[in-house]
Amino acid sequence: MRTIQGVGAFGDLVRQIQTQLNSQGFNTGGVDGQYGGNTSKAVSGFQTGQGTNATGTVDDQTWASLMQAPVPPVAMRSLQLTASFEGHGFTLAVGNFDGAGITWGIIGFNLKSGTLQQIVLSVNASNPEVVTLAFGANAAQLLQVVQDTQANQMAWANSITVGGRSLAQPWLGMFAAFGSNPVVQAAQVALVNSKYMNPAIQLAQQYGLTSELGLALCFDIRVQNGSINAAAAAQIAAQQTPGMPEAQLLSIIATAVGQNANPNYVTDVLSRKTTIATGAGEVHGGNYVLVNWGLEVDYQAAELTGS
Repeated sequence: MRTIQGVGAFGDLVRQIQTQLNSQGFNTGGVDGQYGGNTSKAVSGFQTGQGTNATGTVDDQTWASLMQAPVPPVAMRSLQLTASFEGHGFTLAVGNFDGAGITWGIIGFNLKSGTLQQIVLSVNASNPEVVTLAFGANAAQLLQVVQDTQANQMAWANSITVGGRSLAQPWLGMFAAFGSNPVVQAAQVALVNSKYMNPAIQLAQQYGLTSELGLALCFDIRVQNGSINAAAAAQIAAQQTPGMPEAQLLSIIATAVGQNANPNYVTDVLSRKTTIATGAGEVHGGNYVLVNWGLEVDYQAAELTGS
């Protein structure tokens, strides 16, 4: 048995577990996406009912029995981890605090990058009623804005930003409703895969990585840093030796990426990358033990090995 989700994890996979437990009469104290004591007790109750060891941790057997679905792939577990670092879920939206305009969704799609517009327009093309349902009478304005010039988009973002960061109502609630729709969530995941996960797989394979932590690290690099810049690549090349253990190589990559990041963000980049590389650490004041997020260096990622 290996851990898929445990105490300390949070995000959409935990929310799915909580929803299923509650539907079967095992009270998690709410569906908040936080794997805490109440969720652990509910899992133990479910396991007891199944006649299995009541660990309070969702292992692969418990996931299969509870969810009646395959274990989520490493890509989804990596997405949940990076989304937690980014401070986002499918529904959260914030105002123009950083020059990116409106930032919303699982890894912070935004107006500046064009990713927010891409999702809105793709959903409107395939399921226009979803946009109308979420934004109501404001749908026409949103569709006009996402096709406008970037200068006008930023002016609009500024006009609905309050307190220097928050998004004003009713837009905050409308973006939350939009992000809660399964069609929109699928569109978010599709864009994550094409824009970040597939390049992350290529990056991991470039360095000969095969582990779950290897894929998680490369995905976080793609989201936060874009890629491995020339200075970091040179530093890695100077230290990498043939056949070195992957855990050692992950630490080398994490350190190089962090040390060669934008000077304003070195501390944050280092904390994120070394937490993934070593499997534990502190990021934004939170303690992470990645075995409880279903990510370990001793397990291979099927996305990297094809197995």
